[in-house]
Amino acid sequence: MKTTLTFYWEVLRLWLLMVSIVALLLLIFAPRVLVAQPLPVGRPQSGLNLPQVIELTLVQSSVARQAVTNRETSYWQYRSFRADYKPLLAVEGVLPDYSRTILAVQQPDGTTNFRYVRINSSYVGTTVTQGIGLTGGKVTVGSTLQRFDNFDAGGQRLYNSNPIAVGLTQPIGGFNQLRWNKRIEPLRYQESQRQYAEERETIARRVTELYFDVLLQQVNARVARQNLQASEELLRTGREKARLGRLSENDLLLLELNLLGARQAEVQAGVDAQNAAVQLKGYTGLTLDPAQPLAVPAAAPLPRVTPEVALQQARQYRRETLMFQRRLLEADRGVAQAKGTTGFQANLTASFGLTSSADQLRGSYISPNDQQQVRLGFAVPIVDWGKTRAVVKTAELTRQQTRQNVEQEQLTFEQSVLSQAAQLAALDQQLRLTQRADSLAQRRYDIAQATYKVGRISLNDLNIAQGEKDRAKRAYIAALRACWVAYYQLRTLTLYDFEREQPLLAAE
Repeated sequence: MKTTLTFYWEVLRLWLLMVSIVALLLLIFAPRVLVAQPLPVGRPQSGLNLPQVIELTLVQSSVARQAVTNRETSYWQYRSFRADYKPLLAVEGVLPDYSRTILAVQQPDGTTNFRYVRINSSYVGTTVTQGIGLTGGKVTVGSTLQRFDNFDAGGQRLYNSNPIAVGLTQPIGGFNQLRWNKRIEPLRYQESQRQYAEERETIARRVTELYFDVLLQQVNARVARQNLQASEELLRTGREKARLGRLSENDLLLLELNLLGARQAEVQAGVDAQNAAVQLKGYTGLTLDPAQPLAVPAAAPLPRVTPEVALQQARQYRRETLMFQRRLLEADRGVAQAKGTTGFQANLTASFGLTSSADQLRGSYISPNDQQQVRLGFAVPIVDWGKTRAVVKTAELTRQQTRQNVEQEQLTFEQSVLSQAAQLAALDQQLRLTQRADSLAQRRYDIAQATYKVGRISLNDLNIAQGEKDRAKRAYIAALRACWVAYYQLRTLTLYDFEREQPLLAAE
C-alpha cells in the first residue's frame, strides 16, 4: 500500500512539473492574438454624394469585410510559412502508462511463461527542431527521461536518461520543399497585399456604377415629372385654344396622348429608380430612400497620363507582376518535385548523445555513456516501365504550358492598361461635349415651349425639342458615369493614384 501511494505521488509530481514547463513556454513563446475591432457603422445622411457612398461602403459593407478577411487569411498563412524556418520547441510525455495484466515473460532459460504483472512506464522529453532551408534537412536537439516501476518485484524502480541528444535527418538528392517555399511564399504574401488594394478599388468602381445607375433613374424620374408638368400646362393651353377655335381636334388629342405618355413615363421612372436603389443598397449596405436625390458629381479628375507611364506603374505595383513570377516558380517547383520524388532516393540519419540508467533519478545523470547512430537508406528503381520519365516529362510540359499562358495573360493585361489610359482624353472631351449639348438642348426646349404657346411652331417641333432635351440630359449623365468608372478602372489597373502621384499601397 505504501509503495502504491509513493508511486501515485511521484506521478503527480511529474504531472505538475510538465504543466509548469508548458505554462512557462506558453508565456514566453505564445504569439499575440489579433483582436478584431468592430467596424464603425454610421447611418447615411441625406443628400449622399459619390465619395461618401464609397467611403461608407469600404467601411461597413459585406464585400469590404470579405476583402479584409482575405487579407488576414493571407497574413496568417504567411505566418505559418515563416514558422517552418524557426526552431520548434515541444514537450511530450506519457504520464502514467500503468498496466495490470498477464503478459508473456521470457525466462532466463529462454522459455516463455505467462505471468501476472503490475508495471508502470513513464516518459517525458523536450525537443528543439530546426529545419535547414538550404538542404531540406532537419536538426533535432532533445533531452528525455524514462522511469520504469515493477510493483511485483519488490518495488523495483529504474531510471533511464538521455541528458542530451543531437540528431540530423538529411535527404540526399531529394525534393527540397523548404527552399522552394522560401522563394514562392513571400511572392504570394506580397501578391495578397496588392490584391487587397485592388479589391478596394474594384469596390469603389462598382459603387460608382451602381451610384450612377440610381442617379440616371432619378434624372429620368425628374425629367418625367418636368415633362408631365409641361404636358399638363400645354393641355390646359390647348383646350383654351381649341375653345377659341385656334387649335385643331387632332392636335388636342395629341396633347392628351402626350399627357398620358408622360404619366406612364413618370410611374415607370419611379419604379426603375426604386429598383436601382435596391441594388445599390444591397451592395453597399446603406439605407437609401429612392425619393432622396443623389448629388450629381463633378467631373472626374481624369489625369493626363500617357499609356507608357500607366503601363510602367502597373508593372511596378499590380499583383499580376508577382503572380506571373509565382506561377513560373511553381511550374519549376513541379519539375523539381517530379525529379526529386522519383528515381534514386536516399536519406541520411545521424545522432549523437549521452545516456545512462540507474535505480535512482540522480544516479541516472552521473557518468553517462555516449551513444551514436548513423544510418543511410536508399532506394533505386530497376524496372519502372518508364514511369519516372513519364512523370518528369509531364511536369516539364506543364511548365511549358504555364509559360505560354503567362506570356499571353501578360500581353492581354498590358493591352488593357494601354487601352484604358489611351481613352481618358477622349472620355474627357466627350464629357465636355455632352455637357455643352445638354445646356443647348435645355435652352432650345425652353425657347420652343415659349414659341409654341404663341403659336409660331407646331406641336411636332415641340415634341422633337423635348426628346432632344431628354436625350442630351441622359447622354451627359452617361458620359459623366463613363469618366468616373474609367478613373477608378485606371486606379485598379495600375494601383497608382495619379492625382496625388503616389501608389495606392503606400496610401493604404
